[in-house]
Amino acid sequence: MVPIKSLANAKQRLGEALERGSRRSLVQAMFSDVLGALRRTESVDAIAVVTDDVVAESLARGDGVAVLPDGRESGQSDATLVGIEYAREHGFDRVLLVPGDTPLLDPVELEELLMRCSRDDLEVGIVPDRHGTGTNALVISPPGAFEPSFGPDSLERHLGAARASGVAHRVESVPSLALDVDTPGDLTALWSVVDSSRRGAQRTRGALSQLDRSGIRAAITVEA
Repeated sequence: MVPIKSLANAKQRLGEALERGSRRSLVQAMFSDVLGALRRTESVDAIAVVTDDVVAESLARGDGVAVLPDGRESGQSDATLVGIEYAREHGFDRVLLVPGDTPLLDPVELEELLMRCSRDDLEVGIVPDRHGTGTNALVISPPGAFEPSFGPDSLERHLGAARASGVAHRVESVPSLALDVDTPGDLTALWSVVDSSRRGAQRTRGALSQLDRSGIRAAITVEA
């Protein structure tokens, strides 16, 4: 399940580095790469996107993805609850929550994550971000066994909630899910990773190449 905000207003913390149109193009590319990686993951039986954005809806439906209306657009945590309820109603054994701005997502690593969680009977698998403070993915089994609380310092919050509720849980390292893009520093880090490998995130690579040609990369690097 992938929550996605309005593409037109996404990533406002990148506002000083990127114009609105550039931000929209980058977010759209990252979202498309995430959907592509999920489609290539064997253990993912269905994909749902929670959004009220018409462009995101069009992209998702074009990939055969279920689109769930967000309604409130009150944040990632509330959006994930929409996806969790959908998973429960449709009889799925577990739900994987991933953000739409992790374009480096590797289907092999994701498959291994899901296998480990299943093998070890984990009710909650928590994937941290690269800073070790946020959460970039949750595996919840069965859906509804745990309520997400994304945002700043969500890793400790999720760990505390899991301990308090007594669910079997573990922090899971998934390198390709560690990097999400919210700030100019994140964008610089993404560029560095993309430079070091020619695999994956093809749409995001194209968007970054366009930004590079326009001189934005050099300006961000200097500021960083």
